[in-house]
Amino acid sequence: MLIIFSQGRIIANNREIMVKLEGDAKVTLQAQVDELQLFGGANVITAVGSGINWSVHLDNSEQLQILSSEIGIGVIQDNNK
Repeated sequence: MLIIFSQGRIIANNREIMVKLEGDAKVTLQAQVDELQLFGGANVITAVGSGINWSVHLDNSEQLQILSSEIGIGVIQDNNK
């Protein structure tokens, strides 16, 4: 599954995601689904695990919900809003 956002593309399946950022550096971030957390309100994906630690801010909550459905993990909602 492919999600396009302002900073690049996300390629996702039920096992892993790959985030390809636009720009001259051609940065690619990759993580297994069990290393991810999705934060609603802020619309952020974080990956923390064995040797990885990164986060990406998405454009809107719809993109986060689509990703959540594809990879099968829930969105952690910010209850302070």
